[in-house]
Amino acid sequence: MSNYRPETICVQGGYAPGSGEPRQIPIIQSTTFKYATSEDMGRLFDLEASGYFYSRLQNPTCDHVAAKIAALEGGTAAMLTSSGQAANFFALFNLASCGDHIVSSSTIYGGTFNLISVTMAKMGVEVTFVSPDCSPEELNAVFRPNTKAVFGETIANPALTVLDIEKFAAAAHIHGVPLVVDNTFATPIGCRPFDWGADIVTHSTTKYMDGHGAAVGGAIVDSGKFDWMAHAEKFPGLCTPDESYHGITYAEKFGKEGAFITKCTAQLMRDLGCTPSPQSAFYLNLGLESLHVRMARHRENGQAVAEFLAAHPKVASVSYCGLPGDKYHHLAKKYLPHGSCGVVSFELKGGREAAGTFMSRLKLAAIETHVADARTCCLNPAASTHRQMTDEQLLAAGVPAGLIRISCGLESKEDLIDDINQALEAVD
Repeated sequence: MSNYRPETICVQGGYAPGSGEPRQIPIIQSTTFKYATSEDMGRLFDLEASGYFYSRLQNPTCDHVAAKIAALEGGTAAMLTSSGQAANFFALFNLASCGDHIVSSSTIYGGTFNLISVTMAKMGVEVTFVSPDCSPEELNAVFRPNTKAVFGETIANPALTVLDIEKFAAAAHIHGVPLVVDNTFATPIGCRPFDWGADIVTHSTTKYMDGHGAAVGGAIVDSGKFDWMAHAEKFPGLCTPDESYHGITYAEKFGKEGAFITKCTAQLMRDLGCTPSPQSAFYLNLGLESLHVRMARHRENGQAVAEFLAAHPKVASVSYCGLPGDKYHHLAKKYLPHGSCGVVSFELKGGREAAGTFMSRLKLAAIETHVADARTCCLNPAASTHRQMTDEQLLAAGVPAGLIRISCGLESKEDLIDDINQALEAVD
């Protein structure tokens, strides 16, 4: 399906039924799979044959959907995880372990910030956060000999900064490490980071890919372009024998195209078990089939709401890269030529108190921790998703205390604007 356009891949990618087989991806709701002999199963455990033996590692339903996402991103291999957080953790922990170092953009989702700065720190992995607006010289200066990965988000949640993927990829490659990009908000319909030099892409499929608030999930996609063996001293987990699999060296046996995902599945999914359910994968696939259609409407609604807010006298500032005056508009024109997404961040002149009043008066938009859904939702990140961060960290992440994030769904843009307007009227 790689030769087809994204719209066709959304509908038909990842699964090609044979004669008399189900047209829809079948839900293989089974924990285990039968084999005729112990030798047949042994070859699976030795990674000498492909197949399924236990759904904690792999499941046919999940693999069909992962293959569709890989095709959409232009990658060579992919896997599903139980959540977007699991996807980011697996992608980074597959590269960095105790004693290693990560470079990350500072404007990332609060949960991922906490994952890297607190939880992975307890595991001995250090991180240096840098502004996405840093110069190439400033970016290169934070690398260390033990740096193993660079991380960022295409469109940051909720700061809505746009990552200069080429700048971050160039720095990563100068230092012999891959760039990992969370592409959740842009989706491959809006941007394909591999086209700009990224090496690994992650997703919270819970968001636009699912699109209906039906199933939590995540995905990891490998570009198949990073040469692990050329930097073997940095990545012993990929480039030296794994004794838990009889001495297999992943980068040698599975090459650039398959080593990363195979190791991630064979080691991390085996041991940590952040397993997606076949039922959730089925729901995800239903969402993917309409992703290309829905993203156009999300972008249209987001643009209309952003323009309305930018002109309103009670609004102090609006962050939306689709606005010509936005700080990241020039990067959006490069990386997001079809437009941004449905998420708009803004501040009211009355600060945190005004934000609370505004959200309490909304009728169509629900106050939720969710985002990127068919239904419009809204929240104050400093009081919810980012509440573990200090005021200084909030400012560094581009998330001031009074920031409001509104995720425009698929409703009428006129109705959304009317709802926002009447809520603004209640603000002093």
